[in-house]
Amino acid sequence: MDAHLGDADDAEIWAYALAESRIVVSKDEDFIPLALRQGDAGRLLWVRLGNCRNAPLLAAFDRVKDSLLAELRSTNRIIELR
Repeated sequence: MDAHLGDADDAEIWAYALAESRIVVSKDEDFIPLALRQGDAGRLLWVRLGNCRNAPLLAAFDRVKDSLLAELRSTNRIIELR
């Protein structure tokens, strides 16, 4: 799904995700303050793997998929993938 947010700033991406009940998946720590705002229901999957190609990134998701799915079902606002 392409939401056409390629030129959007962080606040626009966050607002879109909130309106669509989506979880922001990002390596950008600039989303942390947005995820910590009081009264905001937004959620962030913060990918903390450093620069890597798609294959290692997908392998990291696969390696932790069960625990990641459990975290996504929780009410945690910030979920870290390391």
